[in-house]
This record gives sequence, C-alpha cells and structure tokens, in this order.
Amino acid sequence: MPVLYQDDWLIAIDKPAGLLSVPGRYSDRQDSVLSRLRHWLPDGNALITVHRLDQETSGILLLARDQNTARDLGQQFQQRQVHKVYEAILAGLIIPNQGVIDLPLWADPDDRPRQKVNWQRGKPSKTRFRVIDRTQYFTCVEFIPITGRTHQLRVHAAHSEGLAVPILGDRFYGCHAVVNRLYLHAQAMSFEHPQLRQTLFLKTDSFFSKIALNSLLADQAVNQL
Repeated sequence: MPVLYQDDWLIAIDKPAGLLSVPGRYSDRQDSVLSRLRHWLPDGNALITVHRLDQETSGILLLARDQNTARDLGQQFQQRQVHKVYEAILAGLIIPNQGVIDLPLWADPDDRPRQKVNWQRGKPSKTRFRVIDRTQYFTCVEFIPITGRTHQLRVHAAHSEGLAVPILGDRFYGCHAVVNRLYLHAQAMSFEHPQLRQTLFLKTDSFFSKIALNSLLADQAVNQL
C-alpha cells in the first residue's frame, strides 16, 4: 500500500482495488487497509478512518491519527468541504462531454448494499462529470462527487437517467465484461489540514496512464460488453 502522505496527525494511502477500507463483520473479511496499518505502524491502534472507499475501488484513502484530527476531517466531509476527483472507464461510449448528474439514491433495506434511484425516498445525490478520452469501445471519465453517497458514482454512471453506461467491471450494476477489477479510482483530494490550517492536495498517478487502455484490455472486454 503506497503511502501518499503522512505526518503526526494523518496518513493517506493509495488503496489497491480488492482490499477493504476497514475490517468486515465476519472472520474471512478482516484484511483491510485499517487492519494492516494497525499491524504495521507503532501508533496503528490509534488510527481512525474518516471516510471509506468501496472494496473494488482503488485510490486515496485518508486516516486520522488522533480523535481531534478525525473529528475535524469528519466535519469537512459532512460539510462537503473536501474536494475529490475520481477517474473511471465506462464500458461503452457516451455522447455528452460534460455535465451534472442529479439522481436521489435510496438503499433498499431488502437488497443491501445495492443503491437505487428513488425520487420519493432517495437522498440528494449529485455528480459532475467530464469526458477525458474516448476509444473505440470505452469512455474515460473524470467524476467529481458533490455529495458522497454509497455507490453514488457507480449508480450515476449505470442508471438510464444518468450516463446509462456502467463502469467497466461493475457487475453489480450491469457490466458483463470479463475484466479483473472495477475501473474506478480516487485520483485526487484536497482539504484543509486540521492542524496546519493549510490546503493539502493529494494525488496519485492518473489511472488512465496506469492501464493505458491497451489492446489487451479491449480484447478481454469488448466481446462481453
């Protein structure tokens, strides 16, 4: 797990896809970013997660090293003062180059953790998007979530009233491509450092340059789209 930033108050990790942010409920789901850091770091038991990424999503995960820092960062997330940028590859082509998706999300208690668009019960959920590149088969998109609902980007991409094309590898929301991961990556984040009171900007390498959208990926996926 590459460490993107650390100081006396917080630590930021580039989480790999497939690893939980925090331990799960059952014994076979204990491996996570938090459990590994608690094992590796001298002050690991004091670490507190202030937000989470889906197990299938890679990218920046932020943890606090004390209660005061966790409280301050938690408030920034709740008040939408943390700016986050995600990169995704969609399993198909979309027409608009940019826009805003505004679809309220609701967690059906009989079908958790799946999120559904529900205009009566759903919580407000808004995402800005911008197309970065298009290939013959895929669309590379930058997502900026205004709200932070569970599975927000995944539903906003896949739903017929959103972009109507699921994120590549998102079998949960309708992608049938045979690929080895969900192609969603938390690429950048900025917020006010709780102690230094300066804007801290974190970033990873661009997701698109990592995978290069090479012909092997196309060969693996296109026949299953």
